[in-house]
Amino acid sequence: MPSHIQNVCKFLILAVVLGWPAQTLFAEDSPGDSDAVVKVVYHADFADPRRFSAMLTSINNMVTFYQNELVDYDVRIVFVAHGIRFLTDDKLKDTPFSSDAALDERRGNLYGRLSALNSVQGVKLELCDITRSGIGLPEDDLYKGVELVPSGVVRIAELQSRGYAYIKIE
Repeated sequence: MPSHIQNVCKFLILAVVLGWPAQTLFAEDSPGDSDAVVKVVYHADFADPRRFSAMLTSINNMVTFYQNELVDYDVRIVFVAHGIRFLTDDKLKDTPFSSDAALDERRGNLYGRLSALNSVQGVKLELCDITRSGIGLPEDDLYKGVELVPSGVVRIAELQSRGYAYIKIE
């Protein structure tokens, strides 16, 4: 069997294992463009650093697979509410999202992994500006590479309507 057919078979098996609906796996960039791009949005609205670590592992595994199989991808993380904790070194004291010992202990590791996903593997980081402005966090206090979107949940809905597969780590 030719290698490109084997690669497609591997990808489809992974898609079935992950439970992705076929219609969301591939979306063309523009009409007439035959090069498909896998589009995925991860939703980060939780406070647990272990859960965030699991999400980073999942994303790293995904993009590494795509890179190894020469599959183009657009993977994004949209941060809402408690997810803001993972995008700044500010302890967010006196906010609903304040840091705790578990996060403080893991912050350096999580930042390094998140930063590598963004800068090396091209994973886009998008933060709900309603969350940020609601607690008065200056934009300059966010990690490099974080883009603000007016509303995180609106952004997720928009991306899903454009064919992005939605993933939320439990």
